Amino acid sequence: MRNLVKKFLVAVFAISTLFVANSSADDINLWKNSTLNKILQRGELRVGMEPGYMPFEMKDKKGRIIGYDVDMAKKMAKEMGVKLKLVPTAWDGIIAGLLTNKYDIIMSGMTITQQRNLKINFADPYVVVGQTIMIRKELAGKIKSAADLDKPEYTVVSKLGVTGEIATRKFFKNAKIITFETESDAVSEVLNGKADGVVYDQPYNIVFMSDKGKDKLVHLDTPLTYEPLGWAIRKGDPDFLNWLNNFLRQMKGDKVVDFHGKLNEKWLRDTKWLKRVQ
Repeated sequence: MRNLVKKFLVAVFAISTLFVANSSADDINLWKNSTLNKILQRGELRVGMEPGYMPFEMKDKKGRIIGYDVDMAKKMAKEMGVKLKLVPTAWDGIIAGLLTNKYDIIMSGMTITQQRNLKINFADPYVVVGQTIMIRKELAGKIKSAADLDKPEYTVVSKLGVTGEIATRKFFKNAKIITFETESDAVSEVLNGKADGVVYDQPYNIVFMSDKGKDKLVHLDTPLTYEPLGWAIRKGDPDFLNWLNNFLRQMKGDKVVDFHGKLNEKWLRDTKWLKRVQ
């Protein structure tokens, strides 16, 4: 009996040792293939973004990319101890660019959606926004909500391929809908009187109303949707995702990205930066 017990314990120990060895090997391979490890080895963080979404990423008068996400990317690269490389990318190909390894992460004011999450992973949200409506000044008082604007005689516009278009098609079943390649083209349609309202992200609309839309448009600022923004990475990379979420937690704790944080104040409330892009 003692010999049987001894053989059993030896077998269990051998299996346990093999399991631990295999687990350790798997962990090593996982780390080697991690985007985070590749960034550290390369000495450079490559960030994909579309520089046309105020105030998150845009070009200043000298052609430099600036904005909320750019400042965050700089902090991220600094904490990694690597250089930062911004990769300007058209929105309609930004996920494909990530999947084909043109950059390590998307930091471009991207809304976390279930459809996108099927293809890519998101870190925890760093900002929560929603879609709001800007309408022609002549409609003030007459149009107080999306329901008032959802009539056949009205035209509503948005940007193609973004959550603004999704919200527009969800809330407007009777109005005429037109989409444009850029948000500026969509807003121009309303400014020129060719459309009655534009649906787009709340931060962009707030900034626009403080400048070009002032005295020309009316902002219906109650959000139609709940939209958390997050950084996107390729699937199957728990090490990178863990680092990003811990980095974000630190930034929130340091009052950098919370509601009253430094970046929120600099880019979402103060509009001094507009002078740099006009």
